[in-house]
Amino acid sequence: MNAPRPATAAADNFPGLQPNLNAGSGFGTLFYKEMLRFWKVGFQTVAAPVVTAVLYLLIFAHVLEGRVTVYDSVPYTAFLIPGLMMMSMLQNAFANASSSLMQSRVTGNLVFILLPPLTTWEFFWAYVLASIVRALVVGLGIYLVALLFSSGHVAEPLWLAVFALLGSGIMGVLGLIAGIWAEKFDQMAAFQNFLIVPATFLSGVFYSVHSLPPFWQAVSHWNPIFYTIDGFRYGFFGIADVSPWHSLAVTGAAFVLLAAFALRLLFSGYKLRY
Repeated sequence: MNAPRPATAAADNFPGLQPNLNAGSGFGTLFYKEMLRFWKVGFQTVAAPVVTAVLYLLIFAHVLEGRVTVYDSVPYTAFLIPGLMMMSMLQNAFANASSSLMQSRVTGNLVFILLPPLTTWEFFWAYVLASIVRALVVGLGIYLVALLFSSGHVAEPLWLAVFALLGSGIMGVLGLIAGIWAEKFDQMAAFQNFLIVPATFLSGVFYSVHSLPPFWQAVSHWNPIFYTIDGFRYGFFGIADVSPWHSLAVTGAAFVLLAAFALRLLFSGYKLRY
């Protein structure tokens, strides 16, 4: 079984940085396949996460609205919306790439993805971009429903878009790494339950880290997911726990490092070629 075609010379490396977007290209075909895969079961992959986020919103807003003040002039319900949006986007971006590779392995059709002459860059970007698209669709769905509870005003739309893309990209790459590493569903479940879920829940979705004791504030600042949520929240309110430039530096560095690691796995054919 062949891994995605590794670059054997410098001429192979640099053209791959710009995937061919033509419909008949390897990148375009694989990207379309990944998009179609989650869209065909949209009730499960899009509608279900939106409903789950709305349930969180209803429960926490009902219990804590008027009792918790995070930012001046920002109601708790409004504070909660960007956190829930980003949490759902991150989890769905991870699930898209990881579940696709896992299902391909279990059903045995991974060979049909590895045999065509796809470059490693095409393989990487097809999975990651499809994960980003799914995350953005879920986030938009939650935002539209949340308009029933809040004005939905966005103070800094450019920052909002940047952190939405970076956060979804980070989790899309993590999903790709998990899909390459895991050989069984229980390994994938362990990766998600012991890493992804705690990292997202403990990153300031339901609270400001300034409300935590000093020790736990310090721990939170070592969690890169905290910066994606804090920066995304800054896009809504123009207020955040840390500088958006600091958050941008951390999330950008996290994406680059994870992408480099994932590409190294793909170039080597780790658990794909052998």
